[in-house]
Amino acid sequence: MTDTKTLCACGSGANYADCCEPLHLGAAKAQTAEALMRSRYCAYVLGQIDYLVSTTLPAVRTTDLWVNYKSTADSIQWIGLEVMSASQGGVKDKTGKVEFKASYIQDGEQAIHHEWSRFRRSGGNWYYVDGVMKET
Repeated sequence: MTDTKTLCACGSGANYADCCEPLHLGAAKAQTAEALMRSRYCAYVLGQIDYLVSTTLPAVRTTDLWVNYKSTADSIQWIGLEVMSASQGGVKDKTGKVEFKASYIQDGEQAIHHEWSRFRRSGGNWYYVDGVMKET
C-alpha cells in the first residue's frame, strides 16, 4: 500500500490509495472505459506492466506484449494526462472510446502522445483494444 496522501498520477485529483491503487491491486474493477484508461496511464507511470497486460483485451494480446509495455515504461517519463473526451464507455455500455493527451519526456525531449483509445467490456471487465494516434 502507498501513502494515502499521494495524489494519483491519473490526474483525477484523488489520492492514489482511493483511485487507481485498488484497480492495480485487483481489489476493484474499472467501472468505465475512462476509468480504465486513467488506471492504465497510472500503471505506465508506476511501471506496473502486469496490469497493462491484464487490462489489454485477450484477443489482441501478442506474445511480446509484456516486453513492449516494459520497454515503453522504461524509456519514457510520463508527466501529465489530459482526457479530451469520452464516447460511450459508461457503466452500461459494451464499448467505448477515450481521447487523451499524455505528456512525456523521452531522450531529454518533451512530447505529447495524443490518442483515441478503443475499449470493450467483456465478462464484466473493461479492456483496452487499440488506439489511433492523432497529430498534436
